[in-house]
Amino acid sequence: MNLNRTNMKFFITAATCALFTTALHAQDQLRPLKPLPSPPQTPSQAVVSQKNLSYEHAMQLAQITVAVCAHNNQSVAATVVDRSGAVLAVLRADKAGPTSVAGSERKAYTAASFKTPTSALMERSLKNPNIAHIPGALPLTGGVPIMVGDEVIGAVGVGGAPDGRIDAQCAEYAINKLKPLLEK
Repeated sequence: MNLNRTNMKFFITAATCALFTTALHAQDQLRPLKPLPSPPQTPSQAVVSQKNLSYEHAMQLAQITVAVCAHNNQSVAATVVDRSGAVLAVLRADKAGPTSVAGSERKAYTAASFKTPTSALMERSLKNPNIAHIPGALPLTGGVPIMVGDEVIGAVGVGGAPDGRIDAQCAEYAINKLKPLLEK
């Protein structure tokens, strides 16, 4: 196609008109927001108190988890997260594999986020594979939420054993061992 000056002006003018028309059409679709109804006049609490896991207990949980697995001839990594999934403690056994730390962190994050053991999520992900596509989620057995009453205050994730059920057993052992301290 040979474009001379006249044709070039026509194409530029046509493109400008198309953009302007599109902008006008988008503006026609934009309407003022409807105002929210007035909030209820009952007093509410502006600050919410939440139970959370302490750094000290997170370290103890990681140590007990790795120790009980080592006592049962398993080299693993354990990650302990708080209620929001933020890492509080990570511990890796000497011979734990290279993916054990990342796996343990993602399992802990997943257990805290979904407030359920990752073994249950693994089963659910077979019916709904989208769970595995949530950033940071790892629905493989080995992540266990830490409960105080009916509230999740953190989670322990374990990676490195040849079977995720062993990972979960080690996490559950550590949580049960510290349960009396967590419920105070």
